[in-house]
Amino acid sequence: MPAEIQPLKDTQNERDDRNIAIDRVGVKALRFPVEVREKEGGSQRTVAMTALAVDLPEHFKGTHMSRFVEVLNSHGNCLDVREMKAVPEEMLERLEASRAHVEFEFPFFRTKAAPVTGKGGVMDYTVRFEVEACSNGDSDFVCTVMVPVATLCPCSKAISEYGAHNQRGLVTFAVRSKQPIWVEDLIDLVESSASCELYSLLKRPDEKYVTERAYENPVFVEDLVRNIAGKANAQDNITWYKVEAENFESIHNHNAYAMIEKHA
Repeated sequence: MPAEIQPLKDTQNERDDRNIAIDRVGVKALRFPVEVREKEGGSQRTVAMTALAVDLPEHFKGTHMSRFVEVLNSHGNCLDVREMKAVPEEMLERLEASRAHVEFEFPFFRTKAAPVTGKGGVMDYTVRFEVEACSNGDSDFVCTVMVPVATLCPCSKAISEYGAHNQRGLVTFAVRSKQPIWVEDLIDLVESSASCELYSLLKRPDEKYVTERAYENPVFVEDLVRNIAGKANAQDNITWYKVEAENFESIHNHNAYAMIEKHA
């Protein structure tokens, strides 16, 4: 028989007299397996870095950290993305909070065919889901994709006789939408806005193609965010977005950066 558990002092529930509420308190950097649906009908299992938090009224000394982990693990050993909304809703009840926030950041994989030879290679992207629930019934969901791209400098092309400098960049594209939006569609929108998309596997004919493709499609970092914003503006389903682009400059010791945010 297990030993009887004796009542222990609950320090977290003691009163705090500083009269200062906390906006978010919880746990971060907790890895957890998740299952993500794919646009083509399948699904992939991956591992998310999670963060879970609630607000804390001014009269409570602390929150119960173990309850965050209990809520997460109550969904089994692999959380389906369709169940993510339930996590902050359960946190509201278990932690007696008025607002709960969860984040799941994970690698998302796609097999891409090289543009000429058709050779398949796996590309990885970083995706983040942020879900918030409030005790009054309000909820929020933000989907973010982080997409590596290639850009070629229009100025360098205009002034150089033998080519133009190009570099990799990273686009961070966060959206709110009326209806669920596929991760693949957001990735495609970003990649089509750059000088050229990236591939994990390229043979010589493919390398020739992507080099010439970038040269024929020069894009400043400013062009990149404007291209993405224009395509997002054309989609009625997207109600808010924030797009950031950072180019890892190949001939400078700094990076180039631009950002556009659409307010709902």
